[in-house]
Amino acid sequence: QAQLVESGGGLVQAGGSLRLSCVASGSIVTIDDMGWYRQPPGSRRDLVAVIRSSGDTTYADSVKGRFTISMDDAKKSVYLQMNNLKPEDTAMYYCNVGGTRLGGETLLAFRASGQGTQVTVSP
Repeated sequence: QAQLVESGGGLVQAGGSLRLSCVASGSIVTIDDMGWYRQPPGSRRDLVAVIRSSGDTTYADSVKGRFTISMDDAKKSVYLQMNNLKPEDTAMYYCNVGGTRLGGETLLAFRASGQGTQVTVSP
């Protein structure tokens, strides 16, 4: 199994910054992609940013130019630097990882999500 632990959320004023971190653990063999999703209250969970093992990144239009995703493959960690935060960025942020893991002696594909970390941006 793969486990994810997020940290770095909190309360910040509009215009401020936060840095989210996520560490993956377990019987992970390879990581194909690591990303962040967010879910505001009463809304669906949407992609914020994803980074692939190739280094390619994808961002939601609403965060382009403000958020930066990065990955440390050796540490099995992904980070989200969030600058110029806006009240509409308020949401629960979830780490998401895809790759392969060992299931006994078998190599299995997996996708896992963390428990989430709350980001609240005040006006």
